[in-house]
Amino acid sequence: MSEINFRKVVSSVLGKFPMVERPEWHVHFKTKLAWTVGILVLFFALGNIPLFGLSPESMDLFGQWRAIFAGERFSLTALGIMPIVDASIVLQLLVGAGIVKLNLSDPKDQAFYQNIQKLLVLVFAAFISLTYVVGFYMPDPTVAAQLGVSLRFISFLLFIQVFVGGMLIYFMDEVVSKWGIGSGVSLFILAGVSQQVITGLISWIPDQSGWAVGVIPRWIEIVQQVPGYEILEGGITFLFQNHMIALISTIAVFFTVVYLESTRLEIPLAHAVARGARGKFPIKLLYASVLPMILVRALQATIQGFGRMLYSQGITIFGTFEGNNAVSGLMYYLSPIYSPWDWYPALVLPGIEGWQIAIRLALDFSFMILGGAMFALFWINTTGMGAKDVAAQIHRSGLQIPGHRRTVATIERLMEGYIPKIALMGGAILGVLCVVSSMFGTLGQASGTGLLLAVSIAYRLYEDVASEQMMEMYPTMRRFFGGE
Repeated sequence: MSEINFRKVVSSVLGKFPMVERPEWHVHFKTKLAWTVGILVLFFALGNIPLFGLSPESMDLFGQWRAIFAGERFSLTALGIMPIVDASIVLQLLVGAGIVKLNLSDPKDQAFYQNIQKLLVLVFAAFISLTYVVGFYMPDPTVAAQLGVSLRFISFLLFIQVFVGGMLIYFMDEVVSKWGIGSGVSLFILAGVSQQVITGLISWIPDQSGWAVGVIPRWIEIVQQVPGYEILEGGITFLFQNHMIALISTIAVFFTVVYLESTRLEIPLAHAVARGARGKFPIKLLYASVLPMILVRALQATIQGFGRMLYSQGITIFGTFEGNNAVSGLMYYLSPIYSPWDWYPALVLPGIEGWQIAIRLALDFSFMILGGAMFALFWINTTGMGAKDVAAQIHRSGLQIPGHRRTVATIERLMEGYIPKIALMGGAILGVLCVVSSMFGTLGQASGTGLLLAVSIAYRLYEDVASEQMMEMYPTMRRFFGGE
């Protein structure tokens, strides 16, 4: 079967799959805001609906990754954005490596790309749901006895619930992307991380130690009940254990990301016809945004999930686990640094040597730096942000770079000297920042990657809202940028 016929078959089959239609008219800002808020409320509501028939002995496969993949464990949103992220990883690799040849500036290729992504989301949602049910989400014997059915039937019901919840998140993402502001994936991550950070800041609920979870009420209790000399004797270990370092780390990450987001290189532009009309094309240091970090962490989570599933079946060749944490073997060295308890000598579990911690740290830094740079490059080349696409966009707008010929090839050649290098640099810097922030901890155990994502997403959401308001106030500007 030829490639053209294959595309026709896939497009015709997936064309019958339910989808969210893109509006054919201008959607006003208030309407977009209403859709965005409505989807966010629905997302939180689904996260508070527990899975029917689930045993209390069940485990959360991606518990350490909740801040990144959104969703609430043991609920209808248990899958979070994992299927969407995994589908993006596969497509990024296939298109970036040239295995699947697509010109994403062509509307037909764009439609085919979206159809393939839709198919992959469906496949990954089914696969991850099955993984949950096979090894981690146990059926409740009491419910099975009350209904008079087998445990396998309850497991099947769990699979259906998790799968349907994952597909609902996919459609909710589509609604926000087409009818709201920003993207659903970003919105869900921001909502989940914000909830964790706020909980880690002000919650009065006690944890296993008996102290409040929130750092503010916790230290109010500590100051009232613990002598000052004990705090001084505890030193940095005491500060780690009581989340003071996490508070400092969270504040530092916030201001660092805001600074990186505002750092940019501006390419001067001039209009070829309207003399005196000038502008600038900004290339941010975080040009590819922080979303490629999700792809890197998703790859690590998939590796850990695969190892955990094998261990649950009695296969220990790749390592052993305690709960969701790898404690030996290859899986231990490939597992990311989640918190100070993974590397700080006084907090690490007994039996783990310093050289083992050093190898794990080195591998995590390498994975995040190289992976962040690679995925950042793939991301810009497959989302219309590469040098070629930017050059074509500038040329179509009637602009040119002063002192250079007004041809697409000239503009592209100049952009090639900046965009790929800045994207690689930004991805590598974010990789380092992700690991370092995880090492020192974050409020609410949001993880360094989750916090980076949340701050960057909030910054860009602010820019999107400002842009939408500007377009609403000046319809001529909206028409110039193709808004209607």
